[in-house]
Amino acid sequence: MKRLMTTLSGLALAGAMTTAGAAEITVGGKNFTEQQILSSMTTQYLEGLGYEVDTRAGMGSAVLRQAQENGQIDLYWEYTGTSLINYNDVTESLSSEESYQRVKELDAEKGLVWLEPSEANNTYALAMRAESVEETGIDSLSKLAEAINDGESLTFALNAEFYAREDGWRPLQQAYDFRVSRGDVKRMDSGLVYPALRDGEVEVGLVFATDGRIPAFDFRVLEDDQGFFPAYALTPVVRQETLDELPELESQMNALSSLLDDATMAELNARVDVERETIEDVAHSFLEENELL
Repeated sequence: MKRLMTTLSGLALAGAMTTAGAAEITVGGKNFTEQQILSSMTTQYLEGLGYEVDTRAGMGSAVLRQAQENGQIDLYWEYTGTSLINYNDVTESLSSEESYQRVKELDAEKGLVWLEPSEANNTYALAMRAESVEETGIDSLSKLAEAINDGESLTFALNAEFYAREDGWRPLQQAYDFRVSRGDVKRMDSGLVYPALRDGEVEVGLVFATDGRIPAFDFRVLEDDQGFFPAYALTPVVRQETLDELPELESQMNALSSLLDDATMAELNARVDVERETIEDVAHSFLEENELL
């Protein structure tokens, strides 16, 4: 199905190359692997369509957002939860669709347009080793809570921020109605959680859902079946003024967004972080495989 969508999109977009001409566009990106892949992918994709692209990758989140509001950045990929919580101060619990609609409405007032969200959701998650999930049958947070309440002894690796956040560890336990003693929680840097879980130092680890080390280390993300974690749907965001000048950009970016989901982003991230391929090569091969170059 995804291949069919890609082929159709490629045919539809072929004619857009002539209309785009030498239009100029500035693409931004944040300073971590996933964002660097996306900014490179977007740059190569748009250049293939005939745009002149100025790429400004590796920026801090707040600086990048401010640059877009100020008209210095035309387009970049943002997460619904980041804009909702960090830029619009919305803290209420919302579904994925509600989060998207709310942030779309709020940011429209600032001249920013949220295009179609991808299926990639880089939110917090709890993960276990795949072999442990198969042995215990714990594949969701509700089953995790049930196991703990039945006396199962499990150790957790969490980063310090999540442990202390008002919407973090304590509220998660309240939402799923379980309690873990302090002695069973190891607080560490986010990057250390993955090897600790891989090496069996803990049974459960806090991860980011599209991190490449999840498939590389054979982890299984536990289903958040009560919807506790906020949605961080990965979405292209473009300035309204830019779209007014380049209306075809909307369908072009929506075609790219439709190809991304958790598994795809995790695989691309792993190729950079684990297999040590270059960001440019990973982005280029993805576009070629999906007939967008």
